[in-house]
Amino acid sequence: MAQNATIYKVELSVSDMDRHYYETHKLTVAKHPSETDERLMVRLLAFALNAHEHLEMTKGISTDDEPDIWQKSLSGELELWIALGLPSEKILRQSCGKADKVVVYSYGKTADMWWDKIKNSTTRFDNLSVVNLSDVETTELAKLANRSMKLQVNIQDGDVTISTDDTMAYVTPTRWKP
Repeated sequence: MAQNATIYKVELSVSDMDRHYYETHKLTVAKHPSETDERLMVRLLAFALNAHEHLEMTKGISTDDEPDIWQKSLSGELELWIALGLPSEKILRQSCGKADKVVVYSYGKTADMWWDKIKNSTTRFDNLSVVNLSDVETTELAKLANRSMKLQVNIQDGDVTISTDDTMAYVTPTRWKP
């Protein structure tokens, strides 16, 4: 019997001084049974880093043909495709063909090896950005996971501070492909 997703209620307050974006998003996020707290929190971080009124969480990990997060125009064109983890070159090629802009947030202990293997094949994709998140920082970020979260995300000069009532985590994303 298949397990059901766990529902997380998130109030995500984003103060992005770099983009002059200040908004609170009330999100209902389904955590797939195979998804870790770390991946869930990376998903929320990626949402905050790209926050926009039309940005949406998708079915993500449970579907192959959708990103984790996307932004569509009012007429339905795919403006932004956000993927997490270490996608294959084939998936990157397909993503870049479907969306105006693709952002990959890589994380985990093997991210360096993945990037060394794939970086030369990504030079032809002008609409692709790759941002790495330190595994030490994402491990700390995972500790903030809770079924009901009020997260304050402050972004300034590329540095990110994520806080709850009593805990903070710091993340400094590294741009591997701008």
